[in-house]
Amino acid sequence: MSVLITTEMLGEHPTLSSMNTDLDLTSAWIRSGDGLVGFGEYKKFIVTGEDRFDQARVWWNNQLSEFKINNNVHGSGTGPLLFASFAFNSSSPSFLVIPEIVLGQKNGKSWITWIGDKNQPSLEKISNSSISGEIIWQDAAKGEEVWRQQVTKAITAIKDGLVEKVVLARDLTATSTKEINARSLLQRLEIEYPSTWLFLVNGLVGATPELLVRLNKSLVTSRVLAGTIRKSGNEDRDLALAASLAKSSKDLEEHEYAVKSVADGLAPFCSSTNVPESPFVLHLANVMHLATDVTGVLNSSARQADIFTLIEQLHPSAAVCGTPTEVAKKYISQLEQMDRGRYSGPVGWIDAQGDGEIAIALRCGLLSEDRKSIRIFAGCGIVADSNPEKEFAESQSKLIPMRTALDTL
Repeated sequence: MSVLITTEMLGEHPTLSSMNTDLDLTSAWIRSGDGLVGFGEYKKFIVTGEDRFDQARVWWNNQLSEFKINNNVHGSGTGPLLFASFAFNSSSPSFLVIPEIVLGQKNGKSWITWIGDKNQPSLEKISNSSISGEIIWQDAAKGEEVWRQQVTKAITAIKDGLVEKVVLARDLTATSTKEINARSLLQRLEIEYPSTWLFLVNGLVGATPELLVRLNKSLVTSRVLAGTIRKSGNEDRDLALAASLAKSSKDLEEHEYAVKSVADGLAPFCSSTNVPESPFVLHLANVMHLATDVTGVLNSSARQADIFTLIEQLHPSAAVCGTPTEVAKKYISQLEQMDRGRYSGPVGWIDAQGDGEIAIALRCGLLSEDRKSIRIFAGCGIVADSNPEKEFAESQSKLIPMRTALDTL
């Protein structure tokens, strides 16, 4: 028996983060006011193992085979949607979610997709999200000194020629006297970081500036970030800092590894690729990054290389793992001494046509099941010229988006 999926235009153009139904907000993907938000869970699937991307493809295709799709809007991101959040390591669980209702908005056009034979669900605009309780930050199990020692060990291994780059992460946990409201968190992040990709999938929530892969028909895009400097808050000073970042041999080396890993990953599947000769400086509210947009066109003979193939090929990039990949992963396992979970893993959405946007889950936190605690993360790319003190300061800067959003709930 087929399941009806209906997509229709909305007469009004709601603000995504302010719309509500009688279902819980479970999924979100928003950038500069446009995007997708999902309510309720029609189905959820958990995958683990080296073949997790294949498992995800098979499961999604099986779900699509059961749908009778009535799409009166058309275009990327319309019709039934899969929200996905993959773990950094294949041994940790990855989550696939199909919401019951999805609201979409792009370029002034708004639409709604729902599952089932019922009429279009009613929507209401909420004035304020429920208020979260007092946030209490816990001392990190891995303090500054321990993490700096781990960075020092990675630098030594790099200088000894055992590995070229290693990305090391750390975490921090906060508890709340009430449930932490994911919608409020997204709204705070949207105010401060509108140019990032805001996401929520199965309790993983954040605002990432790094796009792993976008597939729109045959056009492939990836935004690579590596190399970071903290803003001072003074416009003239920040312009000087941006210039120094663009000339920093340490940051340019780190960035080069990340860009090469993405370009090499896409090359077998693309008839052409475009890799700019030098990065640009991406300005965010708290930091600046070296950034490069890599683009390509899928080979007509490689159209079977769908978005799941590209995700598998690109993850983990040197921006979140290191170079060479397998060697760097071993050092991460030895030095980090923690489970990243879905931090630095692929996160985003995929539609019935195979189009989608998948980011890298950075500047994010994982809510506990009772929503009364959250574990946030930050990582830094370590190369030969890295300095442990500066790397720790950089990690502190990368924790600011989530810390500030939580502290102001």
